[in-house]
Amino acid sequence: MKKKQLEIILESVKGFSAPDVRKEQYETPAPIAAELLHFAYMQGDLNGIVFDLGCGTGILAIGAKLLGAEKVIGVDSDLDALHIARANAERLGVDICPICCDVKDFAVRSRADLSPSVIMNPPFGAQRKGQDRPFLRKALEIGEAVYSLHNVGSREFISKFIQPQGVITHQKSIDFPIRWTFKFHKKDIKIVNVELYRFERRKRNVKNK
Repeated sequence: MKKKQLEIILESVKGFSAPDVRKEQYETPAPIAAELLHFAYMQGDLNGIVFDLGCGTGILAIGAKLLGAEKVIGVDSDLDALHIARANAERLGVDICPICCDVKDFAVRSRADLSPSVIMNPPFGAQRKGQDRPFLRKALEIGEAVYSLHNVGSREFISKFIQPQGVITHQKSIDFPIRWTFKFHKKDIKIVNVELYRFERRKRNVKNK
């Protein structure tokens, strides 16, 4: 599937019914979702199991499934958002597995024979500093390859935070349009510069006995 085709399909994904500013529940625009997902697809990271941390109403999870992921698990603490995600997936004819759970408490039962990827648009920490840290920590714990959106200029922080377990492999700058969502917003649409990062868990060196 071409990126533009994916973007057109994802435009129909419904967003939050009552977004929570404390959780920074901004909808991920379809062009941004398509950019992240198609990039991950071209790197060969959407073939197996994919975790969408903070999946919201499911746009990234649904897109991953449309691009051929074997199984997609969406994790979010907002049950209402997960109901919308399930309805979005059913309407678009794909199957995702939504789990209502705080990201920091999510656990994978077994890692045997798994090479899972993580996709996410975590909170940037505008409302509460450090909200993105549990997402980064969990992503590196459960994923081999991670795709994540962050404020511009986050490379040094992310690089230090994921060491020594992880290393940044790719970085892309993206213009992120945020639609008027909360009362303190002054514009119908505000363009925010963000960065898409791909990082992965370092391979352990196996010493010959």
